[in-house]
Amino acid sequence: MGSNETGVKGIKEIEFVLNYQPSAIGCQLSIDFTLARGLNYYTGIIFEVKANHVQMGSIGGGGRYDDLTSLFGVPNISGVGISFGVDRIYDVMEELKVFPASVEQTTTTQILFFNLGDAESKQAYQLMMQLRESGVGCELYHEQAKFDKQFKYAEKKGIQHIAILGSKELEEQQFNVKNLHTGVQTSYSYHQLNVLSEVL
Repeated sequence: MGSNETGVKGIKEIEFVLNYQPSAIGCQLSIDFTLARGLNYYTGIIFEVKANHVQMGSIGGGGRYDDLTSLFGVPNISGVGISFGVDRIYDVMEELKVFPASVEQTTTTQILFFNLGDAESKQAYQLMMQLRESGVGCELYHEQAKFDKQFKYAEKKGIQHIAILGSKELEEQQFNVKNLHTGVQTSYSYHQLNVLSEVL
């Protein structure tokens, strides 16, 4: 009797999820009652993500779990989790030949902020986020490194502008922007981001 109740509850959960799907979801959903995941903490519906038109199995998966957080000392919290296999996604992209022929053709970064120290990168991050709010594609180099390494990164990605904010610029509350195509360098104060966004 107990197993039947569990089965009925499972069917209701599946119906609930399917009833919330928009008609034009853009992907295919299928139900597999034999699906089982390798981790035993799932207590509700489970799911897997597959890529169409390739031989690869699932590229992601997850499900519902109740009270998993109690293992970490935080009881009575339910959740849904998912993870993706980066290596599998890479293999699928290679098989489908969807990698761009040139990184330069697809870069969305308009300006790269150099990472020149803890305080400098913290300020650069604040400026970067403000520019992003204005619709400017920008990024902060992921680690403190020599100028040459950061220059090469910008060139490899086809980024046209770099922003340099060192200790001197930090004191003067400004930063320098260099156009790598023309070689022209311009200084901007922190309050001139609107001017910079128009140039970019």
